[in-house]
Amino acid sequence: MVDSAIQIVRIARPIHWVKNLALFAAIFLTGNLFDKDLFRNVFFAFISFSFATSATYIFNDFMDVKKDMLHPTKRYRPLASGKLPILLAFAELLFFLLLSLALAEYVNHLFFGLVLLYLFVQIFYSLGLKNLHVVDILIIATGFILRVYAGALVIDAHLSVWFLLCVVSISLFLAAGKRRAEKNLVEAIEGKTRTSLTKYSKELLNSYVTMFGNATWMSWSLYTFFESPKATLDFWMVLAEVSRATTINKLMMSTIPIVIFGIMRYEALIFEGKSEAPEKLLLTDKALIIAVTLWVIFVYLIIYSGVSVSGI
Repeated sequence: MVDSAIQIVRIARPIHWVKNLALFAAIFLTGNLFDKDLFRNVFFAFISFSFATSATYIFNDFMDVKKDMLHPTKRYRPLASGKLPILLAFAELLFFLLLSLALAEYVNHLFFGLVLLYLFVQIFYSLGLKNLHVVDILIIATGFILRVYAGALVIDAHLSVWFLLCVVSISLFLAAGKRRAEKNLVEAIEGKTRTSLTKYSKELLNSYVTMFGNATWMSWSLYTFFESPKATLDFWMVLAEVSRATTINKLMMSTIPIVIFGIMRYEALIFEGKSEAPEKLLLTDKALIIAVTLWVIFVYLIIYSGVSVSGI
């Protein structure tokens, strides 16, 4: 009984829910984090998306059970190892699916439609699109993009085109990095798992990672340059009078070095073959944890501490 409960939790992969924190990006960056009504909407959207994410992982495990048996690490998954009965896993899939859609409808109709779109994309991904190289990376990235857009949709927020470009870039960066790390595992078992990976060369994936990594920090830099909130403290006002170089509308640019460091650290992990699960790295790698924490602190201070007038 206890073992079955453990397998039920394992197949749902709650650790992957950390990716759904992307839904809070819009409310955080628009300065509305402490608006109770808006926060409640985003919170329920987060829970809904988390249940939807778990449902898609369970569905994917059903489709991949035979291939997972050949994988060096995935063979220990509940279905591939035979530790979780198929009927119980199917019941869990339906439960998460229905609960996700019910919560989505509670949030609003548009969000319900977006969750449906996410589910359909993931279903087609599991049914075969994941075997098409390039397309598989685009679909993985689409999942990240939909999360951020969902967070903006439920609070009816406008997102800067520079921020959206940053979201697209980092989504592609994470997806390409995931494939690059998986490439090492595929070579170790002679390509018996994911078909698309056999069509990628390490050099091609390396170029993808480099290209999207550069696009990420550049687009974030442009966002901070064009969309930084205006400073309000007298200190910045006086400093701006002393020299035009110390303009008071670019405080968010102070986060650029942190973003660059985070990308450099993540790329190092990618080329070490440790980025197959980005969500685990964000919770376990000390350097990344420090970078993310510093980024959150800097952005919070700039938008919420009174040193500026927030707004995207």
